[in-house]
Amino acid sequence: HKAFHWLLSLLLLVSHSSSGIMLTRSIICALSLATSTAFIVPNTSTFIKRPSTHLLSKGDDVTQQHAFASGSFVEFEEKGRTHIGTIESVAHKSNGGTRYTILDSLGTKYDVPDKSVQYHMSAPNSPGQAAKLYDEFVKAQEIPLQSIQSKIDVTPELLEMAWEEAVDESEEDIVTAASFIELVHAHAASTMEKYYAWKLLQSDMAHIFFKEIKHAGRVIEFKAKSRKAVDAAKDVFCRNAEHADDEICFV
Repeated sequence: HKAFHWLLSLLLLVSHSSSGIMLTRSIICALSLATSTAFIVPNTSTFIKRPSTHLLSKGDDVTQQHAFASGSFVEFEEKGRTHIGTIESVAHKSNGGTRYTILDSLGTKYDVPDKSVQYHMSAPNSPGQAAKLYDEFVKAQEIPLQSIQSKIDVTPELLEMAWEEAVDESEEDIVTAASFIELVHAHAASTMEKYYAWKLLQSDMAHIFFKEIKHAGRVIEFKAKSRKAVDAAKDVFCRNAEHADDEICFV
């Protein structure tokens, strides 16, 4: 700045002559060019990585959990009790989780997390068929094991045969409720047959042959046990006085 003021003073002294005027003009042009470039902010775009115009929030890095659709029928647990109900609404949380508002047969509403849903089935489009399926679902919730076996026509012997089939021919030794029905009866399972098979495969008798596999906290698959594990499990099961007379112990 001192040099700048000094030059201005010099200009005043020489500006009174014609040659001084020409010199003054030259100096002013030089000063204008120097001062204009001295205060230009360099373009840093070539070496500074600028942030995206889209600001990421914490939720952007979270994988949203798969959710069941509104209108679906579910079996769910709330405060240690199991209920059947219809999903009324779905809420997605910022942490990726899901919560459901579920309405049961008595008109009671429940607000539960996804992990509390144990079983799900899609409702038919027809209101009449949907109402019929829901009624069957509610009645089947607390059905005893023998009634389940009767509903899907699965005897202990057929259960063991399905296990042998899974062990011998399935590459991963995995069955689902639907594939179990196909193994036993060679036809595609209906919606209620899948639910009955799902309940059967979680019984103490079925645990002799299959181990439950959970995904997202829900039991959806069953792994066939090894022959050695089955022999040991059956021995323990049949030694229990409660099961001593069960048909499976004589197969």
